[in-house]
Amino acid sequence: MAAVDSFEFLYREISRSCSSYFETLALVGALYTASRAVILLRDCCTLVRVHFLPRMIPSKKLTQRFGDWAVIYGASEPVAKAYAEELARHGVSIIFVTQDHTSVRDTAASLSQNYGVETLVVLADFSLDQGASKPIKDAMRGKDVGFLVNCVDKSLASPQSLIEMPEHDLLDVVRRNVAVTTLMTRLVLPGMVERSRGAVVNISSGACCRPLPGRVTLTASTGYLDHFSRALHLEYSDKGIFVQSLIPFQIASSGRESSPSTASSAQGWFAPKPEVYARHAISTLGVSNRTTGYWPHTLQYGLMRCIPEWIWVVGSRVVISLS
Repeated sequence: MAAVDSFEFLYREISRSCSSYFETLALVGALYTASRAVILLRDCCTLVRVHFLPRMIPSKKLTQRFGDWAVIYGASEPVAKAYAEELARHGVSIIFVTQDHTSVRDTAASLSQNYGVETLVVLADFSLDQGASKPIKDAMRGKDVGFLVNCVDKSLASPQSLIEMPEHDLLDVVRRNVAVTTLMTRLVLPGMVERSRGAVVNISSGACCRPLPGRVTLTASTGYLDHFSRALHLEYSDKGIFVQSLIPFQIASSGRESSPSTASSAQGWFAPKPEVYARHAISTLGVSNRTTGYWPHTLQYGLMRCIPEWIWVVGSRVVISLS
């Protein structure tokens, strides 16, 4: 009886009967740890392949790979303007499509003077529906258009409830960030398909990765642009067209100008200037069809994926309430 009441005896009997379960659990734990290690190694290799190798290994000139001209829509945004300047630095001529020529006129003149490329500013009133297409088609006629860059309106980043937005402003947001970007792609794609080369770059925002309280229109607009890019790449990649979805996170103001649409004026490692971001992003062109474009932002995105969505939403609400 004393032996039965012995704790050591009970422990040995229980251990003997459960040893097979312990071994199974240990095997499951080892397999899970190995799978996480493989995923981490894969992500590290992808980070190096997308963000570092293209900057170290020489490649063909952009004009040879894609074309001599680029169409830029949304160049009033600092990121798109910096991207256009980086293309001009590589010898690509620029066609700016805008509804207000004053926002890009100085930029066009500066690019022509500094880099010796041709620039055109096309005024397009997209409220006229199909009537806006004609001046754009006329500007592209006879030109080797190899790039289309669409940029979402970052003024959407300002917190605003959906029911607080006037109906006219809401329709305008959908038109500019969904309808017009889709139309611009429809106008440029036929020439690219005919030449079997070209690149479509849609610059949205990391907001498409997680919902953000008070930013419904930003999340929805960038989410559309991201999924539109991925679907377009799936459909046209075998025709020589490279479609890239850029999803940057925080971008600082350039220092040369200040814009309310810029996320923050503070510069830092995780908030690069538009010029720095564009230089990194353009090196990923032809390498990754969906990327943040800037490797510290890719680290942020990797951390974001590890956070359950409900924790992310609660944390976002707390941060917004404190700001």
